[in-house]
Amino acid sequence: MIKAELMYTKSHEWLKDLGDGTFEVGISDHAQEELGDLVFVNLPEVGDGCEAGEPIADVESVKAVSDVNSPVTGTVSEINEVLLDTPEAINQDAYAAWFCRVKDVSDKGDLMDAAAYEAFLAEEA
Repeated sequence: MIKAELMYTKSHEWLKDLGDGTFEVGISDHAQEELGDLVFVNLPEVGDGCEAGEPIADVESVKAVSDVNSPVTGTVSEINEVLLDTPEAINQDAYAAWFCRVKDVSDKGDLMDAAAYEAFLAEEA
């Protein structure tokens, strides 16, 4: 599933504009399917800086540990602490299970809309 209102990266993160200068970051449904059952999430700290295209978090599945790259440059304003105790929530609904919120965004990196992301996934297949 690809949500039309989100922006996506080639490394399978999504970005949601909350409309107040804050953005939510998560991984796409495609990413969680590829990773398999997630058993651990390592999130950034509130106040941490992040750079577009650079690791902001990581997830551990039964298969491997994978970086989650930030789609934007900014400052982490909030983390989704629920994921620390229930990383499987990402497998249940990747678009509800945001990792962090970022404010003071100065660069949005290389983002695709839903149609472009769908085409990108088709090319990768």
